[in-house]
Amino acid sequence: MTNNISDKDQKDWKNFLEKNEKLTNKDLEKEEVKSHITKSLDLHGYTLDEANKKVENFITDCFDQKVSKIIIVTGKGLHSQNDKDPYISKKFGILKNSVPDFIKNNSSLMKKIKNITDAEIKDGGSGAFYVFLKKKL
Repeated sequence: MTNNISDKDQKDWKNFLEKNEKLTNKDLEKEEVKSHITKSLDLHGYTLDEANKKVENFITDCFDQKVSKIIIVTGKGLHSQNDKDPYISKKFGILKNSVPDFIKNNSSLMKKIKNITDAEIKDGGSGAFYVFLKKKL
């Protein structure tokens, strides 16, 4: 490494000193830290009616508590008892598909919801989904 400073750098430094320009200290600036409160609900073992009631109450409570993200774990339906009923498709778990439909068809819940998306693998993958809530005014 050389200690020689280029002519351009010397000129830039001289111009900077002549302007008396103040630089902000980035170490002193405070970044606004946004805290995202996340709660989760595991519906394994619930019947469809129980799950829907639980979800409705949970979303309402979370909205009142200013929670921004909910993880709802329905399971993938692998251990479902659907195979005993010939009128129900064996490909689908009851809660996995019915709970999101229940939420989307409930207008009072949808007024509190910003978005519903699939969960990442770390949060349950195809056996879970996210509910992002609006801010309570």
